Amino acid sequence: MVRLGLLLLGTNYIKRRWPLLAAIGALWAALGAAIFIDALDGVMYFPIHVFGYLVLIEAVATLVVSSPRPGTTAVLRKARGVAFLVLGLLIIDAHHAASVILAMLFGLCFLIDGGFRIAAAAVVRFNGWHLSLMTGVLEVLFAAFMFEPYPTFYAGTVPYCIGMGLFLSGIGLLRQAVRLKRLPDNAALSLLLARGLPPTERELKPEAVMGDAGELVVHVWTPSGSAEDVVPQPLVDRYIAAVDGKGVVSTGHAALECAPDIYVSHYPAVEIDRTGGDFARMLRATTENNVEGKFQPSYAIESAGWCNSTAQVRFTDYDRGRLLAFWLRYRQDTTYNLTSRNCSSTVAHCLEAALEGSLARDGAGLMVFLRAMLNPELWVAAQLRKRAEAMAWTPGLVLDYARAMHAAIQPAPWGWYSLIISFQRAWRYASMVIKGQPIQSMGAIQREVEAKRHTKATGS
Repeated sequence: MVRLGLLLLGTNYIKRRWPLLAAIGALWAALGAAIFIDALDGVMYFPIHVFGYLVLIEAVATLVVSSPRPGTTAVLRKARGVAFLVLGLLIIDAHHAASVILAMLFGLCFLIDGGFRIAAAAVVRFNGWHLSLMTGVLEVLFAAFMFEPYPTFYAGTVPYCIGMGLFLSGIGLLRQAVRLKRLPDNAALSLLLARGLPPTERELKPEAVMGDAGELVVHVWTPSGSAEDVVPQPLVDRYIAAVDGKGVVSTGHAALECAPDIYVSHYPAVEIDRTGGDFARMLRATTENNVEGKFQPSYAIESAGWCNSTAQVRFTDYDRGRLLAFWLRYRQDTTYNLTSRNCSSTVAHCLEAALEGSLARDGAGLMVFLRAMLNPELWVAAQLRKRAEAMAWTPGLVLDYARAMHAAIQPAPWGWYSLIISFQRAWRYASMVIKGQPIQSMGAIQREVEAKRHTKATGS
């Protein structure tokens, strides 16, 4: 999450404030280590029940207050509320069984994640797979530590996880802040995170943009949506591949469109054989599996020759100049790799280039950084990115990633904040009714807001 959060804050923000970010990372890691060590002896100074009640209050407020935006934001908000509700109830429960349940849940999560990392590293062999393999082994060992009762008989489960999370994120922030301070002024974090580009090519000067920038649209053809008579395979036909009644395999496709002159759609020049052992060999992200690729000219041509995309995610707040510069750099190499440089990974990297620095455009203070690090939608996006980088980007993953990023750059307020705003609005309406003042309709309020925005735009 730290890497993705820093990308959305941008290079300029990091270079100006790297000492502060490094200090926060060091303090964050020290606090995590202290909480973890404190829980080892069974006598905890960490206010675990206070923390549980705070989590519970946030959960109730999140579930009670309706989301200001429908769609993915509302789904993530409700999912967060349910998760916080279960977690809060288990934390404040005084029965020993609650601590055992928490230990089993957290241990199972670490075990599954560690096993996934190990399997992905062994099969795909992507760049840095040795480190990912070791991380997976450490996660499995930590899961075993969570499962066994020693030394606190599960009483320290929550402090263990909080302490470990703070320690690892603090170390990550400290490491990235020190590393990124040396970047040149025009450095692009999206280039550093993208696979398939030389690490020496760090500078990216945004291209001049002529005219008004239109919407950025992520098009996704899901495997099940781009095939006919699909044999039902839950999750598999959503994220990996779908098989129709004739046995034809469809893996779906992803593209990115930014009218009038940017269309990102990466294909292999020659269709890859997806049969038996040859396809299993192609899963490795090694250079011997690189093939010649090609880029489609436009969405109109591609959809006319195939079908319309099954899902779209639209962005209005992005950096078109940076996206254009990144795309011009990226398309110089047409190499296609089924795992590490495919249609979905290309779209994901272009989207990151377009959104780089988007969280720091409205302000550049410390609160911007804190909001980014405490953004639950960004956490979801980071988890999706971690899964994709550990195995491979697929159309289903890039669709969920684009939706999570859309929610992250325009996050919904925390539940308690929304609840306070709702109470203030209700009190204001009640006061107007008591005083006999007329209450404007929602349409009138919206027209008034739009008029103020138009006046401000024309005046500036």
